[in-house]
Amino acid sequence: MAIKLTQLKQDFTEGLSQISRFWGLPKGMGAIFAVLYLSPVPLSLDEIVQETGLTKGAISTEVRTLARMGLVHRSSKIADRKDYYEAESDFYKSIRSLLKERQNSEFDRAIRSVSETLAKLEAGEVTGDKAELQFIYKRVKALQEFFDAIDSLTKAVIKLESLGLGNIKNILSILK
Repeated sequence: MAIKLTQLKQDFTEGLSQISRFWGLPKGMGAIFAVLYLSPVPLSLDEIVQETGLTKGAISTEVRTLARMGLVHRSSKIADRKDYYEAESDFYKSIRSLLKERQNSEFDRAIRSVSETLAKLEAGEVTGDKAELQFIYKRVKALQEFFDAIDSLTKAVIKLESLGLGNIKNILSILK
């Protein structure tokens, strides 16, 4: 069964909204990040409104918070007064506290949407613009690889703890 690209993007956005809510952040913040993450070009507030259905005021507030967190970057275009935003794609730089939260089963359910999105793309179930599909595949695959790396690191830390090694902070600082 073929899935339209717009549906895939909507499902991915909902998944990241759930992750955002799990972290105690507004659901809309996750939706905004998802839209920016899947966009190959920076988007204006008006374009984000169009993609998310959120109000411009809410988006403005959430984008500023995402920027303070280092998850979104603002840019501008010559002869254009609008600000444009793009998502940070280096998760190692942006999300360091994820390791502790990774063991929560609620988080597992939320990130499952990323692997489900990737599976749909890899199975060829999504129809749409080929270039956009390739771009989104690369982005979703990168996010999945990030979560896989976090899983591996978490398992290593848990193993070290079970062996009674108390100096985990020093070991993790070496990995940075």
